[in-house]
Amino acid sequence: MDGGNDERSAFREAMLGVTPLKRQNRVPPARPRPAARARFRRAAHLTVLEDSLRGEVVEQAGGEIEYRRDGVGGEALRALRGGRLAVEDELDLHGLTRLEAEDALKAFVAASIARGYRCVRVVHGKGSRSGPAGPVLKFAVQEWLARCGDVLAFASADRRHGGSGAVYVLLAKR
Repeated sequence: MDGGNDERSAFREAMLGVTPLKRQNRVPPARPRPAARARFRRAAHLTVLEDSLRGEVVEQAGGEIEYRRDGVGGEALRALRGGRLAVEDELDLHGLTRLEAEDALKAFVAASIARGYRCVRVVHGKGSRSGPAGPVLKFAVQEWLARCGDVLAFASADRRHGGSGAVYVLLAKR
């Protein structure tokens, strides 16, 4: 005998003498609300990024950015931003997909720290070919660097080194 028939028989037996509710006593289900839509996608992205980090990412006019962890002094950030620290290595992410760029950046930071480098440059581009969504790698690089515990600060590079299309990165000592 099929187990399904036993269950049906048991259910019918359990329901003997039960009367259905009258329709007038039922509460109509609430209409589902429409899904929320971000009106200011770029601003929302930056706000979430800022809230999720223990430092402060600041975007300035012209698309330049800067970030420093708590405990990193303002003078160190100014020296980094001004290009006054010696850049010991560089990574160029042009032509890479977001996933390829993430892997390359993580490997580059790990190798730079292992070599004892303090300041490196990452070229992500300005995103002029990214379309209406804006620069993809620029925002992704900011997010990855800010989440990396070995990154103390980063800032848009000086114009002669790529401007808002590159960042200087200050690394922790090992």
